[in-house]
Amino acid sequence: MDLLSFFQEEFLEAGCDEAGRGCLAGPVFAAAVIFPAGYCNPVLNDSKKLSEKKRMELRPIIEQEALAFAVASVSAEEIDRINIHKASYLAMHRALDMLQVKAEYLIIDGNKFIPYGELPFSCIVKGDGKYLSIAAASILAKTYRDEYMEGIAGDFPEYDWRSNKGYPTIKHRQAVLELGITPHHRKTFRVTYPQLKLVL
Repeated sequence: MDLLSFFQEEFLEAGCDEAGRGCLAGPVFAAAVIFPAGYCNPVLNDSKKLSEKKRMELRPIIEQEALAFAVASVSAEEIDRINIHKASYLAMHRALDMLQVKAEYLIIDGNKFIPYGELPFSCIVKGDGKYLSIAAASILAKTYRDEYMEGIAGDFPEYDWRSNKGYPTIKHRQAVLELGITPHHRKTFRVTYPQLKLVL
């Protein structure tokens, strides 16, 4: 089933999503995407349902065909200071700040959001699998974040960020428990032993 073009059509609508919320290391990234009226793309979908190759193929298409897009991040240090929930919304706010065409309505992936000024918004659970602009935002946030983590992976190869992108895999958690944390780790995130189920 193709994703929906818009949640509402009265106002210029931006879709927002984040990537990296559940990671132990690295920033959280967010993107905002505005598509032109009548936009459709049968290939766009939730980034989690697409292969890495397909996400990278879609990224330049999104950037070329969007009316406006922006990607922003909030650092691990900031996440520790304000908590991951607020950091995720702050990353979205920063992406919205960067849009060269200003949105008039927001659709947000998830069930919560910190209002962006006085702009009206709707939170949509699993919105990245329902609306094109949110799906596109999920792809941009994911691919830009993955590239960032691959860029710093060589400095700390023991943590396997090239593969896990900072997510709490067994190998990543084992490295933290044996070697400690790096400057890129979120100090407020608790690391359990690999044989124990991780609770986020």
